[in-house]
Amino acid sequence: MDIELLQPAGLVVSPAFSHVAVVPPGATTIHVGGQNGVDETGAIVSTDAAEQSRRAVENARTALESAGATLDDVIAWTIFLKQDADVRAAYGAVAPLLARDGAPPLVTTALVAALAVPGTSIEVSAIAAVLRE
Repeated sequence: MDIELLQPAGLVVSPAFSHVAVVPPGATTIHVGGQNGVDETGAIVSTDAAEQSRRAVENARTALESAGATLDDVIAWTIFLKQDADVRAAYGAVAPLLARDGAPPLVTTALVAALAVPGTSIEVSAIAAVLRE
């Protein structure tokens, strides 16, 4: 069985996200905790929301790769954007990195008053599923 990302009839069809992920028995699920736009020392990479967004996804990519997964294996993203961030720039920088051919992953996005790392504009987390041979 394959991992399925579904856009059921009766729900809006979007090229940006799916509604349901079905992970078959035997697949390995990988959960990546919240990643911000910080470097390996914890320093914020920029005050620019788009640059922070790109780095947050790159940090998630690094975490995924450490567990044998890629961005293409992500079935669900959670994206928190700080309310005063340039949402269009932040999300615009993330969207191409999350895009893929075929069914897109599930995406939940929320605007929040603050994030745990002061000075950051975005935090992303991911769930990936990998079929092992």
